[in-house]
Amino acid sequence: MKAVYQRVSKASVSVEGEVVGAISKGALIFLGVEKGDTVRDAEYVAAKCAGLRVFEDAAGKMNLSLTDVGGAVLLISQFTLCGDTRKGRRPSFGSAAPPEEAKGLYHEVARLLEGQGIHVEQGVFQAHMEVSLVNDGPVTLWIESKRGG
Repeated sequence: MKAVYQRVSKASVSVEGEVVGAISKGALIFLGVEKGDTVRDAEYVAAKCAGLRVFEDAAGKMNLSLTDVGGAVLLISQFTLCGDTRKGRRPSFGSAAPPEEAKGLYHEVARLLEGQGIHVEQGVFQAHMEVSLVNDGPVTLWIESKRGG
């Protein structure tokens, strides 16, 4: 499982011109589910995202997590994170999990984050989405469950 975590001051997602999810302070998380991913990968990614200390404390140091600052999450499914661009010019998505498998694990990550008291907004799985954000910092991190990243 792969995730791109961006600290944001606000973010939203629209489908067919209608906003379907929006947050203020928190994290925009793009999530790619790969073949072979399990609930254990979802647990790792959710715990890592909830606990990352990337929000500033009173001294201006990145020392606080989403839960510490009461931040929200906008969770977006993005199978293109599983793309392999090493050969040719067209990405290969052979490592992406089948949609029915990926959807369940995507929703599991959302459920696990909510279980930690984090408000979660979501995009629409398999829809064409338009995502808007204000990256705060900027702070952008890459998380991989298989490498323990």
